[in-house]
Amino acid sequence: MKLKTQLTGRVIFKGDPGYEKARRNWDPHTDRFPKVFVFAQKTQDVANAIKWARENKVPIRPRSGRHSLEVNLSQVNGGIVIDVSEMRKITLNKKNGTVIVETGNTVGRIAHTLARLGYLAPFGDSPTVGIGGITLGGGIGPLQRTVGLVSDNLIGLEMVDAKGNVITANKNSNTDLLWASRGGGGGNFGVYTRYKFKVRRAPATATVFRVTWPWEQFEKVFKAWQLWAPSVNTKLGSELSIGPKKGGNVSMLGLFLGSKAEATRLLKPVTGVGTPTTKLISSLPYTQVVSFLLAPDPVLTQRFSNQFSSGFAKSPFPDKAIKSVREFLEQVDGDPAGFFFLNWGGAVSRKSPKSTAFYWRKAKFYVEWNSSWTKKSEAAKNIAIVRTTRRKLQPYIVGSYINVPDQGIKNSGPVYYGSNYPRLRRVKAKYDPGNVFNNPQSIPPSRRP
Repeated sequence: MKLKTQLTGRVIFKGDPGYEKARRNWDPHTDRFPKVFVFAQKTQDVANAIKWARENKVPIRPRSGRHSLEVNLSQVNGGIVIDVSEMRKITLNKKNGTVIVETGNTVGRIAHTLARLGYLAPFGDSPTVGIGGITLGGGIGPLQRTVGLVSDNLIGLEMVDAKGNVITANKNSNTDLLWASRGGGGGNFGVYTRYKFKVRRAPATATVFRVTWPWEQFEKVFKAWQLWAPSVNTKLGSELSIGPKKGGNVSMLGLFLGSKAEATRLLKPVTGVGTPTTKLISSLPYTQVVSFLLAPDPVLTQRFSNQFSSGFAKSPFPDKAIKSVREFLEQVDGDPAGFFFLNWGGAVSRKSPKSTAFYWRKAKFYVEWNSSWTKKSEAAKNIAIVRTTRRKLQPYIVGSYINVPDQGIKNSGPVYYGSNYPRLRRVKAKYDPGNVFNNPQSIPPSRRP
């Protein structure tokens, strides 16, 4: 008789001390009641957890940074959560210009560690996001126009498959899995344990900027930004955020991998618009640049629940689209709510849409929007506002970003993955034919491999 697999690592069952803390996510409305959490310490713990789940017919959810933005993605009632956040080794190889990071590292930990060693690692807008989630979904952020998406820098990986086997992928083996892991989304093919990235030397200094305007000037500022952002120097990354009418403002944050004088000149088409209330343009040592752009974002104290949606703008928004942005901002409330734009192009657009699983490379800019609430009674209204706004903006955007999922999107595969979706389904059929790794918007295996 075959012995049953035992769970290893730090194991917390429902009812054990620490269970309530274990099930807290960055977004409270994604919290669920799993049967057990396994905090893996090494790859074998992951393999044992997958085997145990299959023997006990329990659904599996991998989790690293707890930043999942939709329900039933990193936790599920009655399931097993394989939490990799305690696997945090970072090994830099200066000679080869590569780094191997275990999957429990946060983006901030990697960016700060490498910056101190004189290297540049791409990051997004939060230091507490897990490297696993951001990489597998693509990985957008202010450095993408210079160095590409986080996933564009991925050159190797280790993953545990549905049978509990450890497999590696790189340019010589399982190249289809490496392709799919560059933007094909987490939770689809297996539980990832290590990533290998190529890295570049960081500049000694770079220029950061933060400019704010009164909310009433958002249309003027946004119109200037959307015409300027796609074609400005590709060493410049710019995020534009517009908060709710009630209590919000307009804010542009970013960096330029060059001098303060040149940054000031490049920013003029936007900073010269309206009447900025604050204007900071500063040259800093690169280690401080990382700290400036990755403001603290603690997971366990976040009170607001959110509904997000996202897309890629094909061309500048006309007045009709901006009117829909205004209507949304007049209805939502709460500090995290609003619109967020990120400039595109440069290294992102130089790769072809089919060269990696991340498809949406030819956009003018990225857009996301979210509502937020603290009382459960306000959830349905806020979710509806976001999804109504998506319908209104649909003529002006393409696709959606898998790392900012919206389960209101029907037949979501082609929306997240464009024409790469059929190939992703074939990769899924090869590595997880039984669809062991599934969630509400996961990739189903194709019927023929």
